Amino acid sequence: MSESDPGETSFWERIGGRPTFERLVRSFYAGIRTDPVLLPMYPADDLEGAIQRLTGFLEQYWGGPGAYSEQRGHPRLRMRHIPFTVNPDARDRWLKHMRAALDELGLSPLDDATLWAYLDRAAHAMVNTFEE
Repeated sequence: MSESDPGETSFWERIGGRPTFERLVRSFYAGIRTDPVLLPMYPADDLEGAIQRLTGFLEQYWGGPGAYSEQRGHPRLRMRHIPFTVNPDARDRWLKHMRAALDELGLSPLDDATLWAYLDRAAHAMVNTFEE
């Protein structure tokens, strides 16, 4: 809750808090597990860790607990993605899996559009090469 308006709820609270973000991310990773381009970018021996990191990042971004930054420091998303070939094909595959996961949540049209707009912008910002 905001100090300026004690009745205001965060987006994170409004859409269901951690359980909603965990459902989103677990569904997203179910798609990643089937993707031959994206799966190698994730730690084969620690997919659960990747799930927890993305869940923590998203919930912090949307007004939930700040554990992500407490544990990992500033998100520095572009820097963290530099070691990977994030080209338009990888971006589009990531977005395909995230769109499918978001559709499973059944959010209100406004909440869906709000979350999707961020995810789409973030995915485009992660592109670091136009090579294959």
